[in-house]
Amino acid sequence: MTKRQAIPGVVLPTWDATQTRILDAADALIATRGVRGMTIAELARRSGVSRPTVYRNWSDADDVVRAALLRRVALILDRFPAPATTRAAIVDDVLRFAALFRSDHVYRHLLTEEPEAFTRYTLERVGSSQRAILGWLAVAIRAAQHDGSVRGDDPQAMAVMLLLVAQSALLSHGTVSELIDESSFERELRAAVEGLLRP
Repeated sequence: MTKRQAIPGVVLPTWDATQTRILDAADALIATRGVRGMTIAELARRSGVSRPTVYRNWSDADDVVRAALLRRVALILDRFPAPATTRAAIVDDVLRFAALFRSDHVYRHLLTEEPEAFTRYTLERVGSSQRAILGWLAVAIRAAQHDGSVRGDDPQAMAVMLLLVAQSALLSHGTVSELIDESSFERELRAAVEGLLRP
């Protein structure tokens, strides 16, 4: 695994061909069997490599899950080639990121079938995936502060709060789907993000 820097200030890893093959198999396992169905033996079988090959790259199944989830976030962030530079663009990007996140087959499984696993891997501690998202948000917030469309408080603190708002909305979406339709959900999330950033 090497590092890449597609977004200023955000360093994301890259994976070689063997690691990509293993993580592709991990994605399929998580999306069909869930985190509980992830074993090194099954992962090695599905990816066509030996168990020692898996262990040369990751210490255990939990480590593989975290790498797979980080790669899913990296693939989503790749869809945003340039950071936003205005409040309106940040709001659009956060809503688009949330939509891409919800439609990602791995994260969609966790959100709908294993919310406790989603909580464990994304909410209980700030891991590499969250740090990548925070870096992406902070870069955009700083740029929009220069534009004058975002209030001039600490960009990192604002990025943290944006992440909390978006994560909470994503995790709770299924729970409240009977109370709020899709267009209203998006409208209210947009209003919450807009209000957080407005000067």
